[in-house]
Amino acid sequence: MPPGSGGVEGERDMAEKRDLLDDFIDIKNDWQALSNPVSDVANALAANPEEVKTWNPADYKERPRANANSCVSCKSGNENACTLCRDVCPVKAIDLSEGGIEIADTCRKCGLCSAACPPESFTAFQITPRKLYDRIVRAATAFEHAYVTCTRSLGRMPEGNEVVLPCVGSVPTEVWYAILADYPNVSVYLPLGICDRCRNTTGEDALAEHIGAAEELSAKGMGVEVDERALDHTKNHDFERKEFINSLGKQGMNALGAVNPAVAAARSITKKLDENTRRINAITRSLEGAAAPAPARMHRILTQRRQLLLTTLQRHPKYAVRLHPQRPVCDSEKCTMCGECVNVCPVHACELSENGIFKVEAGYCNECGACLKACGEHALTFEAYDAAELVVPDKEEIERKKRQAEQKAEVEKLKKQGMEQLKRGLDFLDSLNLGGDDED
Repeated sequence: MPPGSGGVEGERDMAEKRDLLDDFIDIKNDWQALSNPVSDVANALAANPEEVKTWNPADYKERPRANANSCVSCKSGNENACTLCRDVCPVKAIDLSEGGIEIADTCRKCGLCSAACPPESFTAFQITPRKLYDRIVRAATAFEHAYVTCTRSLGRMPEGNEVVLPCVGSVPTEVWYAILADYPNVSVYLPLGICDRCRNTTGEDALAEHIGAAEELSAKGMGVEVDERALDHTKNHDFERKEFINSLGKQGMNALGAVNPAVAAARSITKKLDENTRRINAITRSLEGAAAPAPARMHRILTQRRQLLLTTLQRHPKYAVRLHPQRPVCDSEKCTMCGECVNVCPVHACELSENGIFKVEAGYCNECGACLKACGEHALTFEAYDAAELVVPDKEEIERKKRQAEQKAEVEKLKKQGMEQLKRGLDFLDSLNLGGDDED
């Protein structure tokens, strides 16, 4: 089971031990194995052919939508201010001229532009950073092993633990970083030679860059499978129990869950699946509370990739030493207070006060460099800073730990008082016994 996904020790021990619930699951699985051949034929005959799911690679591909308002090149009026999306596009389908973004019909829907763009100007619903993270985590939580692969590698309907993408290179560094931090049971499945023959010619370099950067930041390696026969589709023990309990609930058998304590561990899986969303939302609120108010008519934007990075650091502060973040600093003697740096920032992390003081909220800054390129006086430069500054205190978590510490201290106090009272009682009884021995 992956780190960070386990519950209380007592629940884990209970889940790992076989009990009556596991016997029921085995009976159910055996029955399904015997009945499914007939059932499948009956379902195939009765089903509407249009509703039967078949393998279609197009189902996993989506043409990205472009937002020129957050594009570094579009906001600066210089189409060469940032060329990351055009550099990674295998068919050169992206045009940034005339202050807008045009995506040609030759687009292969590979999603590589989405992973390359720091301000996330290219989006596709199926492969947004949060969506990718949630899909991978769900598979990693439900199964002993989870695999991220592409349509060309699989060529069939995926199993529950297989996350199919148009290209594995569409997963950005921050997503891999967050996955590696907590889920060592995630691997990439790419058969040998599959990338060599792919028309997404830049995909292999992109996935190597993103995974390599994530491995360096987390000091953990990503597993790779090249043989389909080596893929493991075993369900996580807790998840299998959850599925069984859910099926009982649908059949009006909730009473079993109410009287059987063994079900508690099975139900805990639901909380685990929702925990990641809670953490990401919490870091957003914490950052908003810690940052200075945004300038008027501006709303700072915390990109999804930035959310994942900050959330990972929040859970694992020790990883901060591996990050080498930079933020823009201003030479006040060169600054003319033109405000172009503020205007072009795609996430509104920059601020220029009336007295000429330049500030940047590092938590929001994605180091795209738009402000540096927009400054005609070259007053801005990147400066390294300690990544520990990105660990934003979670007030709710701090308060929760404080309450736990207070409760623990109170329990220890009561235990100490109880032991003292017990000792005094024993001493008193002992004195009575001694008195009786003297009279005899």
